[in-house]
Amino acid sequence: MAILKKYGVIGLAIAVIIGGSAGKACEFIGSGILMPNITFFLPGGAWRKAVRVLSLIQLGVGSSLAAIIDFLIIGLIIFVIMKQLEKTSLT
Repeated sequence: MAILKKYGVIGLAIAVIIGGSAGKACEFIGSGILMPNITFFLPGGAWRKAVRVLSLIQLGVGSSLAAIIDFLIIGLIIFVIMKQLEKTSLT
């Protein structure tokens, strides 16, 4: 038990769990809030399933765009949280 406290393993485990939950929340923000508003301007509305065909290659443009949007949302949230933690640091 002393090893767990010394190396902060419990804090790391909690961070991984919270990170997974934050990832799901950010995915919802992207797919449930932002993209329905953007889909209004896109024809067809199935932007996550959009595929671009180049001769024999099929590129999943929609899924790539969705992953990039999810990444940007997660990055923005982590940036804001880290800025707040820097302001409230006790050191």
